[in-house]
Amino acid sequence: MARRRASGCCCSPGAPVNEDNARFCLLAGLILLYLLCGAAIFSALEHPFEIRARLLWKQQLDNFTRRYRVNLGALHTLLRQYEEANGAGIRVDTLRPRWDFSGAFYFVGTVVSTIGFGMTTPTTIAGKIFLIFYGLIGCAATILFFNLFLERIITMLAYIMRWCHERRLRCGGVRVVSSREASSGEEEDSLEGWKPSVYYVMLILGVASVVIACSASTLYSSMENWSYVDSLYFCFVAFSTIGFGDLVSSQREQYDSQGAYRLGNCLFILMGVCCIYSLFNVISIVIKQTLNWILSKLVCSGRHRLCSCSTRGCWWLCCPCLQGQKRNHLPAHLRSQRARRNKVRPASSHCPAGRHRYRDGSVETVCDSETDAGGGAVAEVHAGRRLSGEMISVNEFMASNKVSLALLQKQLSETAHQGPRPSYGHQNGFSGGVGALAIMNNRLQETSVDR
Repeated sequence: MARRRASGCCCSPGAPVNEDNARFCLLAGLILLYLLCGAAIFSALEHPFEIRARLLWKQQLDNFTRRYRVNLGALHTLLRQYEEANGAGIRVDTLRPRWDFSGAFYFVGTVVSTIGFGMTTPTTIAGKIFLIFYGLIGCAATILFFNLFLERIITMLAYIMRWCHERRLRCGGVRVVSSREASSGEEEDSLEGWKPSVYYVMLILGVASVVIACSASTLYSSMENWSYVDSLYFCFVAFSTIGFGDLVSSQREQYDSQGAYRLGNCLFILMGVCCIYSLFNVISIVIKQTLNWILSKLVCSGRHRLCSCSTRGCWWLCCPCLQGQKRNHLPAHLRSQRARRNKVRPASSHCPAGRHRYRDGSVETVCDSETDAGGGAVAEVHAGRRLSGEMISVNEFMASNKVSLALLQKQLSETAHQGPRPSYGHQNGFSGGVGALAIMNNRLQETSVDR
């Protein structure tokens, strides 16, 4: 859990966001945007046609009531009663019974596959209650079947890829142990290196779905007298388990070769739903990879932000998404910069009587020319620059003297209890302090006593 929090990204001064939560929020935002765009497009396409249809229906009602002198209210009552009868399975067109064995079998197939066309629905209380429990178990089992189907597809592709590789090796004169000679466990283990890419699986499933949909559309257009486009539309709506119910196959009372057609219809729906559902699973993996790519682009890397503080190396403080991360989780260029900055050599002993000043939380060390050995200051080299006469930060000074946590705690305790030498420090005008400041004060005290 700590690793996930550390790998979370944020470019705001707040706490880092969990990666899974960020992916979920991003996906929710994209889905919301997708729904809004789809609603706007469908409204622009369908709403004008709906207005024209309502006007045409109103004109037809007015013409019918005037011609046959029928009361408009009584006609509306008759139409409502027809809708109620239609809900019970009674329709004007001569269609096959909805609840005979074949019709009931077709209904339960649409339930467990989550298609739900809506042309057949239970009307009794017992039937509705039974549907709840039947659909709960049936839909769960069908989803498990779809997942296992996808696993079998991936395993089959792995077998094909391994077989092709072994065939190329045999053609090259290399002896290969066949899968029959290996045990079943070793055979399964040998497939680990042959798992196909997600894009390859998506391509295979996409081609299979297109082939099944085109073949089924040819059957439906000839048997249901639909156009080929309407047949393709029905195949996608049915195979994707959307199931609008505006077009439903195998609803007429009589067909040419009725038994063969119903069998072919069930097989096409079963294979189509399996392929489309598996394709949806693979596409969801690709969408997740796309979300991860977008999140990686949104992560602030530190090198694209200007630091507001004046201390060198303060990118570590300015970029909140890098706080709390381990050193090996940093980018390569940031790790190299940090290594160069933390590389501090021991302080030179050629400046024992140097003058020390404090400015903006850092220590400035200036050596007197008359006390320098050899008459010149020996400069300390730190990351390609001179330390003598230049500012060094408190962090660099602590790193150079290797101040440990135990030493800091000891200094804190001594400061709180007035330390072992409070009067000694105050006689020279220096207080104990904590951390790098305490070390510098002790050095100044020693220098003052020597003088």
